[in-house]
Amino acid sequence: MKRLLASCFGLGWLPIAPGTWGSLPPAAIFALMSYLNLSPTFVCLVMVLLILAGSIVCVVCAPATITATRKTDPPEVAVDEFAGQALTYLIFDFQFLIFNWQSTIVNQNFLTTIGGFLLFRFFDIAKPWPIRKLEKLPQGWGVLADDLLAGVYAGITLLICLRLYAHWSV
Repeated sequence: MKRLLASCFGLGWLPIAPGTWGSLPPAAIFALMSYLNLSPTFVCLVMVLLILAGSIVCVVCAPATITATRKTDPPEVAVDEFAGQALTYLIFDFQFLIFNWQSTIVNQNFLTTIGGFLLFRFFDIAKPWPIRKLEKLPQGWGVLADDLLAGVYAGITLLICLRLYAHWSV
């Protein structure tokens, strides 16, 4: 059961790019909430719940997969990508709560969903400093921490890119 949960209900067992598959559920949820034009407060709450659920499952369940596979960061553990991807969207949406920004160009939409997804995958794969160092943390913490920092990098980069896009397109 722990391996099933750590694999994000089997997404991590898919043969090609298991981390990418694990990133898809938060992206799909974000896209659906964007399509439904739900409030930033609600979107943030849902993303926080996804991050918490993914993080807890990763820390509790990833050690079983680590032990079974004898790998420090087994590819089948995809719940860490689930949490990191949700963090990307939380950071993006949180700007609307903090600054009370209203924007018709930079808002929750298809561009934001795809951009956040691609940026998270980039930072998760490239692992710029100090993301790679976080993998050295013990057990599930190391599996999780690098993806959370990749989510922070992706969320901040998404904000910058979309703000620049909004500025230049006016």
